[in-house]
Amino acid sequence: MSEEENEFRSARLKKLAQLKALGIDPYPYEWPRSAEAKALEQRYAALPPDTVTEDRISIAGRIRAIRNSGMFIDLHDASGKIQVFSDRKALGESASALLDQLDLGDIIGVDGIVRRTRRGELTVNATRLAVLAKALLPLPEKYHGLADLETRYRQRYLDLIVNEESREVLRRRSRIIATMRRLLIDQGFLEVETPMLHVIPGGATAKPFVTHHNTLDMELYLRIAPELHLKRLLVGGLSDKLFEINRNFRNEGISPRHNPEFTSLELYQAYVDYKAMMSLTETLVAEVAREVLGGTRIHYGTHEIELGGAWPHESMAALVKRETGIDFLTISADEDARAAARREHADIPDSAGWGRALEAVFAARVEDKLIQPIHVTGFPREISPLAKADRNDPRLTERFETYINGWEVANAFSEINDPLDQQQRFEAQMAEREKGDEEAQRLDADYVTALEYGMPPAGGLGIGIDRLVMLLTDSPSIRDVIAFPTMRPKS
Repeated sequence: MSEEENEFRSARLKKLAQLKALGIDPYPYEWPRSAEAKALEQRYAALPPDTVTEDRISIAGRIRAIRNSGMFIDLHDASGKIQVFSDRKALGESASALLDQLDLGDIIGVDGIVRRTRRGELTVNATRLAVLAKALLPLPEKYHGLADLETRYRQRYLDLIVNEESREVLRRRSRIIATMRRLLIDQGFLEVETPMLHVIPGGATAKPFVTHHNTLDMELYLRIAPELHLKRLLVGGLSDKLFEINRNFRNEGISPRHNPEFTSLELYQAYVDYKAMMSLTETLVAEVAREVLGGTRIHYGTHEIELGGAWPHESMAALVKRETGIDFLTISADEDARAAARREHADIPDSAGWGRALEAVFAARVEDKLIQPIHVTGFPREISPLAKADRNDPRLTERFETYINGWEVANAFSEINDPLDQQQRFEAQMAEREKGDEEAQRLDADYVTALEYGMPPAGGLGIGIDRLVMLLTDSPSIRDVIAFPTMRPKS
């Protein structure tokens, strides 16, 4: 705490003591509120200036401005702002004494009569005042610049108090998730929950967080993806359409698009392939935009992006060839693929095969240019251990990733339901782990056993909720759309 904050706190502690000396409890148990600011604005929209009603209401909120020694107070609640007029003579001596102890940031309750001032401001003429929470620290005056960004993320409660934009981002996030849930349920999907603690981390290529269960004396992993458990439910016939809106944890780097803890939508539908997942992705994203923003044309930074209609799809190899002139489909040897990738300044290890080389060039030269929505297909088998092989080229899989604004926002497969194929894919991943790839997937023998009981052909889809919220709120960082992002502790 700074020296200045200490001074303010000392002054407020004195006011707290004075309130108690007046017999006022500065932290009471309740306040029977009858109205909120936004509802009052709507209810009295037609009330003409310089009009006093006979309507008595009770409001509550945080003081954001005090003028004329407490005569006028701007009170903010979760819905908006309303003005309070305090006539000391009408309120009496005790309320007048209470007014002298109020500060910006205090939460108060007000009983009063609704009127509109001569200048047109909807106002509550106070007949009773109560302190509901005495604030001991002052609110920040300015909220701009890098240092203040750090404060916004570390002390999100302060950010939300002073920034309506931040409140709106998180409210919009809530609406986005609620809309996706409703759309899926309307289409017959069943919402389920799967474990966050895994004995074997699986379902994604990622490094997990490790924890320990004391009673069982065993190592467990925080979920990196719900995929393998969701497909177990598909095997069990719980429903032909399943989804989970889930938290995942990956022990990886932090960036404007990455947080170690993130939210995704993951779903599976029996008897369809990845092409059905393309249509579903387009429908979900466009309908969410319409519901939350009122249309499908959005602005992100300097880009105008259209989310409506059918989105194009193109193979990874074709996009790389267009950008670099290299046709990876004509390259067969791994060493030739690595050499081609390195000529394009793609960073790949010596152990990388043809598929990793193709993907590395795509990431280095193509990804950030995909501004308008596009489904990138033809992912190499080498990097897609859970996706069915392409029907025409066994080097590839029936997988796509959807890119918007240069970001991956969705990932989908025709799911492997051949247990022998899946066993071989896992074994190939384990070989990669032995070569030093810590993110390669592990063999989940029980999942293979589940497949041996028979899983219907299915399409699977994952959508990154945080990145979608970033797009639909024009937010430059993932930290803006997560209420409490992961931060390094202050020393």
